[in-house]
Amino acid sequence: MRKTLAVIAMAIVQAGCANGRQDRVAGGALIGGGTGALIGGLAGRTAGAAVAGGLIGAVAGAIIADATRPG
Repeated sequence: MRKTLAVIAMAIVQAGCANGRQDRVAGGALIGGGTGALIGGLAGRTAGAAVAGGLIGAVAGAIIADATRPG
């Protein structure tokens, strides 16, 4: 239990270290990568297709998140 609380506390402290742009780009890359891997895996029915879809989705997600950030 103590280890879990320590990990949660460290995560909260680390969350304040990145700026809004970095958070947004990282979030976009994660969402895009996951979605791309899912779609690639379903469409190609191979692990290679899932990896390719994930990579393409991560790049696209990061670019889109950066381009659409407010202000």
